[in-house]
Amino acid sequence: MQSQDVAQRQSSAPAAPTDPVVDVEQAEAALVEHYPRLVRLAYLVLPPSLGRNRRVLTAHSLTQRALPRGRASAAVIPAQSTGQSTGQSTSQGRDGDPGYAFVRLQVLRTALEAALPLRRKAWPKRSQLPPLLPQVWGLKLFPRSGGADELALDQRLSVLSAPARAAYVLRGLERLADPEVHRVLTAAGVDDTEAALGEADAVPAQYALLDSPEFDPCLLHARPTDLMRRRQRTKAALAAAAALAVSGALLGLPGDGWGPDGPAAPSYAQNPAAEAALDPSRLTKVSPTAWRSSARTGFSVWPARGDLTGDRALLRRALAVWARPGETVQVSTTPGTPSGGPAGPPQLLYAGNVDNARVVLLHDGLRIARYAEPKDGTAGAALDFARTDGATGAEANAVVLGRTDGNVRYLTAPWVTKVAERDLLEPSSGAMDLTITDGITSPLASPATKDGSCASWNVLQITDDSGTRLMTDLGELVPARLTTGRPGRTHDAAGAESLRTWAPFGCSLFAVRGQGVRSVNAWQYAEQPLPDASGTAAWVCTRAETWRGGGERALAQFHTPGGTYGAVAAKAENVPACGARDPHVLAGVLWKSEAGSWYLLAAGSRDTASISTTGGVEQTAQGNLLAVPAKKGTQAGLKATLTDGRSISGLR
Repeated sequence: MQSQDVAQRQSSAPAAPTDPVVDVEQAEAALVEHYPRLVRLAYLVLPPSLGRNRRVLTAHSLTQRALPRGRASAAVIPAQSTGQSTGQSTSQGRDGDPGYAFVRLQVLRTALEAALPLRRKAWPKRSQLPPLLPQVWGLKLFPRSGGADELALDQRLSVLSAPARAAYVLRGLERLADPEVHRVLTAAGVDDTEAALGEADAVPAQYALLDSPEFDPCLLHARPTDLMRRRQRTKAALAAAAALAVSGALLGLPGDGWGPDGPAAPSYAQNPAAEAALDPSRLTKVSPTAWRSSARTGFSVWPARGDLTGDRALLRRALAVWARPGETVQVSTTPGTPSGGPAGPPQLLYAGNVDNARVVLLHDGLRIARYAEPKDGTAGAALDFARTDGATGAEANAVVLGRTDGNVRYLTAPWVTKVAERDLLEPSSGAMDLTITDGITSPLASPATKDGSCASWNVLQITDDSGTRLMTDLGELVPARLTTGRPGRTHDAAGAESLRTWAPFGCSLFAVRGQGVRSVNAWQYAEQPLPDASGTAAWVCTRAETWRGGGERALAQFHTPGGTYGAVAAKAENVPACGARDPHVLAGVLWKSEAGSWYLLAAGSRDTASISTTGGVEQTAQGNLLAVPAKKGTQAGLKATLTDGRSISGLR
C-alpha cells in the first residue's frame, strides 16, 4: 500500500532556554494583526450567562487591555498544530511569535477571571465588571445567528466550567495539542488543568464550528434597546426649565416644527414610497411567459409561484418583517449584503408551503429576501438575505426554498428543463434525476449542513436550453456555480474531464461556506512527475469569487496518485492570483516518497520560466516544476520568474 503524505509547514524550533522578552511594540503588532481571533477566543471563554451584548463588549475590552505596560517575558507556545487537507485554517504567522503568545495568554487569563463569581468580602477584579470601553449607547450588539449545530455547541459549552471552555477553545480554535493546552492553562492561573481537559472531553470535537459567524464578535448585528424605558427615563430627566425652553423654541419654528429625528418623516407614515413597499397589492408579479420573449435571463423575469401568492396577510407579514424585523426574528445576511427594507415594491418570486413552513421569496433587484414562518404561527420566524445583483443565466437558475433534516429544496428558474443530484467526489457514479413540481425540486442531500465529515459532496445538476451545469449549496440562498479551466476561459464543470478535476477537491468547499460565494473554479495548472517513480501528481488551484467583489479565496492544492483528497499547499484571500486578472500561481509542499525520502516539490503555471527556493533549501530549476531533496520540517520560500520577465512569489 502506498504511503504518500504531504507534510504541512510547522514550527520545529527547539525550546529556548529562557523565555523571550516582549516589548509593547511587538505585543501591539501581534494584537492588531490577530485581533479578530483574539476577540473570538475571549468571546468563547467568557460565560454565556453575561448575555450576548455584554459578552461582545467584554471580549473586545479584554483584548484591547492585553498589552503589557513595559517589557515582559512570554513563553513561545505554538498557536496551532498541523491543519487538515480539507480547508482548515493554519497558524502560519503566529507559530513561535512571542508577541502573539503573550497577548493570547493575557486575554485568556482575564477571560477566566471574568467568569469567577463575585464575593462579598473581596473587591471584584476589573474584568468582572462591565467594561468601561468600548461602550455602545442605545443599541444591543450580537453576532450573526448560526445553524442548529452552532446553537447546540454553544449550549454544551455553556454548562462547562470556564477552564474547561478554555481547554476546548485552545484545542479547537488554536489547534493546540493537550501538552500545550496544559502549559497555557497553567500559565493563565488554572489550578487543575487535568480536570479541565477531562471536562472538555465531554463535548464532541466539533472544532470547525468555532470558526462560524455565530462565534464572531467582530461581525455583528445591532438592535435597539428597550425604547419605551429609554423614553420614560429621558422624560423623567428633563427639568421644567428645559422643557419650557424647548417648547418655546418649537413654537417659534415655521410650520409644524420638527421632532427628535430631524427632517426625516415618521416611520412609514405619510411617506408614499415606504407605504407602497409594505403594500402586498403593489408587489410586482411577472407574467409566467415573460421569460420566453425577454432578452434577459435573470431573476427579474421569474414568475410568481406557490400556493399562497394570494395570501395578503402572509405577504404583509413578510414585507413588514423585511422593513423592521423584531427581536425574535432570526436574521442572516451573506457578507456584503445590506439588510434594510426595500426602496419600493419588490418582486414576488414565491409564496407557499414548504415542508413545515410558509415561505415567501422576494427580489428587489439587488437582493433576494427569504421570509419563513412555522405553519402553526409566527414564533421562530426567520429572514435571510443574499446579494444577487447582476445575476443572469446560470447564476439565476435556482434559489434555496428550505432546508430540513439535512436536505435542501430549490426553486428553479422557469427555463430549467431537468435537475439531478450528483456526488462531486464520485465522478463515475452518475447523476440521480430529481422531480420538479411547479419549479420546486424534490429534496436532495445538502453539504451545507455537514458537521465536518466529508464522505460525499452532493451537488445540483441543472439542465436548460444552453447546456448542463453544477451548482452547490454553501449555506446561502443562492447556490454557487462550479466551473473548471484556466482563469478567463472557464466553463461549467459538467463534462467527464471537469468532474474528474473536481473530485479530489470537493471537500475544500467547506472553507468557503457562508462567505457570499458566487462561483468556484478549479484550475489544474500543472502536472508533476514524482521522484522515486511514484507516479504523477496534479496541482490544482481553486478560487472562490464572491457577489460583493471582495473576499475572494484561492487555494493551491496538491493531489498524489491514488489519494482520495487533495491537500492544501497554500491559500490566500483578496489576491488576484489564480483569477482572470492574474492567471498565475506558485505553490510548494514537502512530500514523503514511498521509500521514505523527503522532497520539496513546487509548481507554477505553464508560463513559469524558472522557480527558486530560499531558506532551508536553496535551489533553482528551469521551467514550471521543481523537485529537490529536503529534510522533514524544512521551511523554504518560493519565487518564480514568468516568461515575460515578471517575478511572482508563492501563494499566501
